[in-house]
Amino acid sequence: MCTAATYRTQDFYFGRTLDYGFSYGDEVTVTPRNYPFLFRDRGKIYSHYAIIGMAHVADHYPLYYDAVNEKGLGIAGLNFVGNAMYHGRVRGKDNIAQFEVIPWILCQCATVAEAKILLGRMNFWDVPFNDQLPVAQLHWLIADREEAITVESVASGVRVYENPVGVLTNNPPFDMQMFALNNYMRLSVKSPTDCFAKGLTLNQYSQGMGALGLPGDLSSQSRFVRAAFVRMNSVCGDGESESVNQFFHILGSVEQQKGCCELKDGQYEVTLFTSCCNGDRGIYYYTTYDNHQISAVDMHRENLDGRELVRYPLIREEQIRMQN
Repeated sequence: MCTAATYRTQDFYFGRTLDYGFSYGDEVTVTPRNYPFLFRDRGKIYSHYAIIGMAHVADHYPLYYDAVNEKGLGIAGLNFVGNAMYHGRVRGKDNIAQFEVIPWILCQCATVAEAKILLGRMNFWDVPFNDQLPVAQLHWLIADREEAITVESVASGVRVYENPVGVLTNNPPFDMQMFALNNYMRLSVKSPTDCFAKGLTLNQYSQGMGALGLPGDLSSQSRFVRAAFVRMNSVCGDGESESVNQFFHILGSVEQQKGCCELKDGQYEVTLFTSCCNGDRGIYYYTTYDNHQISAVDMHRENLDGRELVRYPLIREEQIRMQN
């Protein structure tokens, strides 16, 4: 499955893990301002904000997993299987297919506040991209440097939740994920004190016992608790290298290693890539399962007034720096 998070030091950072059994051929993709975006119900948008993110490009269309626009607004779509529900076309609404949600909002909105207005006019339309790519059941984390929201299209309609922890995983629905944090209110970064029972003395037996009781399994609820705790207690300076490094450590707390999550015989879910985008500077950083060295693409080094997609295949082989 997947985990998305926001982070802020001097700059604003937005990123995610993509946990899956195989890759569709993901690429860091820059969509310049004048690339014509076709929307099935709303026609073409010829001029818009530039976008950078991770995408599978099909028929020259960037199917973004996560992306940030030049104004610093970020969106990530995460699996929400069994709960997501889209609907037929609705007259008087902006009917937006699941694969169009990220570009539809990032093309037009500079802030979460503007995205909320657009969401109020949207119907999440149950139309697939094509016969080979059916409708994916997703929900979305949308954030800028000031706030974050979670957006879910379910049987009862579109739900927009304020997201004070700046984290999203998969199931259950977001309000239930947040409620489950109540079970962990006694978590602390400090070493534990003995509260077990009167008449029994228990002792701290080693250093490094902060966060005792933090869940460590790979379920989406446990990853939500773990990522929220690590993110909200993170300590970091304001420098770019330090901030990016810390962001990768935050998401490293929920990465999936091959062999720990079996899908079926011989196939495992792993963290295919981890991303971190500096929303203020438009720099998209990433690592892959087989390459821990951080690679980066700066959208502002491209011609953002162009009309063609700019695509960078991922560097997947491990880059090892020898010291002797």
